Amino acid sequence: MPAVNSPSAPSRRRLGLPLLVLASAQLVISLDYNIVYVALPGIGSALGFSGQDLQWVVSAYVVTTGGFLLLGGRATDLLGRRRVFVVAALLYAVSSLVGGLSESAGVLVAVRAVQGIGGSLLFPAALSLINTLYEEGPSRNRALAAWGAAGAGGLCFGSLLGGVLVDAFGWPAVFLVNVPLAGAIALAGTFLFPADGPPPWQRDFDLPGALTATAGITLLVFVLIHAPEAGWSSRGVLFCAALSVISLSLFVLVETRSRAPLTPGHLFRHRGLLGAMVLTALFSATFSSLPYFLTLYFQTVHGYSAMATGAAFLVPALVVAAGTKVGERAVAAVGVRTMLLGSMATGAVGALLLALAFSADGSYVRLLPGIVLLSLGQGATWTGMWIAAATGIPAQDQGIASGLASTTLQVGSAVGLAVLVAVAGTGSHEPTTAGLLDGVRAAAFVIAAGICLGAVALLPFRRPADV
Repeated sequence: MPAVNSPSAPSRRRLGLPLLVLASAQLVISLDYNIVYVALPGIGSALGFSGQDLQWVVSAYVVTTGGFLLLGGRATDLLGRRRVFVVAALLYAVSSLVGGLSESAGVLVAVRAVQGIGGSLLFPAALSLINTLYEEGPSRNRALAAWGAAGAGGLCFGSLLGGVLVDAFGWPAVFLVNVPLAGAIALAGTFLFPADGPPPWQRDFDLPGALTATAGITLLVFVLIHAPEAGWSSRGVLFCAALSVISLSLFVLVETRSRAPLTPGHLFRHRGLLGAMVLTALFSATFSSLPYFLTLYFQTVHGYSAMATGAAFLVPALVVAAGTKVGERAVAAVGVRTMLLGSMATGAVGALLLALAFSADGSYVRLLPGIVLLSLGQGATWTGMWIAAATGIPAQDQGIASGLASTTLQVGSAVGLAVLVAVAGTGSHEPTTAGLLDGVRAAAFVIAAGICLGAVALLPFRRPADV
């Protein structure tokens, strides 16, 4: 029987189509993260963005996604998985339509923030649906591998698709393409997923916890993104950092006194979830940060066009997708912990080979051994860490558990990129080509070291469920 104890849960033979919808939702989330990069020059000139403000077309999405994930995860548990999934997909569709029709910079930044909120609802809702529709074990592992492959494809194909759309239809196309996709996902989710019960209005909702957690995390992500450019000692950064600390401190205080806390205390005693949260943060700080430096290497050092840069990510996309499947099969053969050790070791070797292969006159072929090993390790680790995050979690807590793990994913990404940009020296000035090459190489070495440290941190754990 499916893990959902509901008579309306899909039968085993119908689970293929729901999985397609859930994977498509992850594809939309990952596409939306980076499809706008190629369109930024057109957006800047068409809507009158200044060079400094243009970054907020990307950053507004990241800040609100990271800040609202915890709230999105708990809303999924309390209001219903299908209900939140459908509302989030519709939010994506409507905000994307407004974005494609935008005629001012302020409206577009606001649209990106709303899209981020949509992502913070859609991600935990989709992950929670997978973890409850599919039985713990091989069935769920296969579903997570397929879901992960869709996300990997979106991240890597986003630049290529963005280049095609901008060349053919202009910058609005990168927003308008989401409208039919998200609308179809919302419609399909309405009919394919188990119906939710009535909204549990009689249950307590930790509103103070929700407000303080969302404010604290949103401000924290904002600081980590904005500080490298504005300066860590700037007045605005220090003020937001202080507000973040105050908000998160209040959140901890509220949670210890709430009858129905936003984050149930027993989850913080679950070693597997805690280990997975550490792993998601490390994953996004290392594996997920490298494409930023690869893009700099391709476009600035070697002068690739936007289309050529997108094409250069085709190999990583295919290998990451294959890695998610390899990870799923390896978990069945050797367990989560052993698989994660192997996948992270593979990724570390790949990052090291990439660092050694970067050169001013090197060919793309020279990068392939490092790209293949890094991408294989990335795909397998992605599958393994979500298996670890869901294992042993009760169905009624799957949403908040997904929200916790995905929040550390977003925060880890912001922290990792800020640290790596500082190490590489690519954010504070206009480096020479030689300086940029040295910086990209240094970032790759640090990424390799970070992945190795993560693998070492897994060694004390004994049971697969402990990660």
